Amino acid sequence: MAHVLIVDDNETLREAAASVVRKLGHQVTTAISGDEGVARFARAPADLVLTDLKMAAGDGLSALARIREADRDAVVIVMTGFGTVQSAVDAMKGGAFDFLEKPFAPDLLRAKVAAGLALRDERRRVERALGLADVVSADAAARFADAPAVPAGASVKRRVKGIIGHSAAMQAVFRAVEKVAAAEATVFVRGESGTGKELVARAIHDLSPRREQPFVGVNCAAIPATLLESELFGHEQGAFTGAVKRKLGRFELAHGGTLFLDEIGDVPLDMQAKLLRALQEKTIERVGGESPVAVDVRIVSATHRDIAKMVGEGTFREDLLYRLHIIPVELPPLRDRPEDIPLLVEHFLQKLGPRTRSTVRGIDAACMAALRSYRWPGNVRELENVLEQALVFAEGDTLRADDLPAMLGALKPSTAAPLAALPSPDDPRTLDELLDGLEKALILRAYEASAGVKAETARRLGIKTSALYYKLQKYRIEP
Repeated sequence: MAHVLIVDDNETLREAAASVVRKLGHQVTTAISGDEGVARFARAPADLVLTDLKMAAGDGLSALARIREADRDAVVIVMTGFGTVQSAVDAMKGGAFDFLEKPFAPDLLRAKVAAGLALRDERRRVERALGLADVVSADAAARFADAPAVPAGASVKRRVKGIIGHSAAMQAVFRAVEKVAAAEATVFVRGESGTGKELVARAIHDLSPRREQPFVGVNCAAIPATLLESELFGHEQGAFTGAVKRKLGRFELAHGGTLFLDEIGDVPLDMQAKLLRALQEKTIERVGGESPVAVDVRIVSATHRDIAKMVGEGTFREDLLYRLHIIPVELPPLRDRPEDIPLLVEHFLQKLGPRTRSTVRGIDAACMAALRSYRWPGNVRELENVLEQALVFAEGDTLRADDLPAMLGALKPSTAAPLAALPSPDDPRTLDELLDGLEKALILRAYEASAGVKAETARRLGIKTSALYYKLQKYRIEP
């Protein structure tokens, strides 16, 4: 049973519509003016609103705007007896789901109500599946003339499945995800490695009209430059040695859906030109192909690099940046939101417990203080890795600071802290284990000092970038 609000100053039509809707098994609330309808919605939000456009006290368009301000997903059907196209157009622009021209047949009303409620049910199903808490903004209700004020200090929390945080910075991210998901515009996600850029990209896709179509991701930094064109655009049989059959690229695989270009800042300049052309013309050409292939994809790109700086240095095309940087979403590093660490720790303890067969169910204050004091150059990904290592070695049901041996001197409030002292001769670990721990600590320090830039990290360590990639994988600092 749904709750339907009917707003009309014509008593005969209002009660007739209410009778039809009640016979469908729904609860009905009525109001005789736009102002009264808005006040009733504020006290008891309805699943569907039917409102006349022209009323003596508070017109329907004003009521529509105020209801949608309180609940952006409110399903509103407007009724008009004037039969003008412009009335319907204005209502649809204002966010109305549909319109009814008076007088209307009961069958048409039943069909419109069923369609509106089906839309509401589908939105709720998707939100539940994604873990999205859809809430009225903290002060929206206070804007209603007859609505009670929101208590001082009241807060509203949003969350997106897979992304955890109640800090102000993360709440801003969740609001941005909600807003940009419905649009078709290209989204540019920026954040350090390990902050959850792909999770944001997936959330945008899953909340978008393209959610039933493919989500295809590609890490541009992980693919050799010589293979990147084939990975993105595909190739024809015989295009090069080893091309024994046609292969579809990521653009074609994502047709109708979303293509996530992770680490877009690592794309070589010559490939940037081809990527720009694909975005401009909405077509691609397979390697070795002769005919363009039309593709319909929404692009979400991400990087940890300073793209603006790269443009100034001539290593990233300015025109490509303009194509990608339509709607920016900035992900904060974990060190800027330490208040989220307890939530993340609780989440990871639950997630990792079965995998590690750990008996740990909680964490003591000293251990939490250590985790909160560290600057986390690897961000949330590093926190998860550290906790997984700790759970493997922990004993008992409480995680303690002493259960964090794998981090050695890396777990310090800042990179200025010294590395851990040399272990005693009685240390039970093998020499290889001790050296691995020391090497990881040094890599983490250089990685943080380089702001996550791998080339700079490798330079500081005096090793090749390829060797750094291997070690990042080895120590699970990067996937």
